[in-house]
Amino acid sequence: QVQLVESGGGLVQAGGSLRLSCAASGSIVSINVMGWYRQAPGNQRELVATITSGVTTTYADSVKGRFTISRDNAKNTVYLQMNSLKPEDTAVYYCNARVVGRSIYYYTRDYWGQGTQVTVSS
Repeated sequence: QVQLVESGGGLVQAGGSLRLSCAASGSIVSINVMGWYRQAPGNQRELVATITSGVTTTYADSVKGRFTISRDNAKNTVYLQMNSLKPEDTAVYYCNARVVGRSIYYYTRDYWGQGTQVTVSS
């Protein structure tokens, strides 16, 4: 089993910054992709940013130029630096990891963190 533990959410004023962290632990051979998603009340969960083990990144258009995703492969940890925050960034942010594990065979499975609240006041 794999656990993802997120930290770093909170309340911040518009224009401020926050840094989210997500550490994966457990039965891990490697992690192909790590990412951040968010869900605001009444909305579907949406992709914010992803990063591969080769550090190729993708971003939602709404956060390009303001958010930066990074990872520490040795620590199985992904970060999301969020700058110039806007009230519309308010949501629960979820960490995701596509993990390669092994029992008898190798397998790939998606895991999710418990979510961390980010609230941006105007």
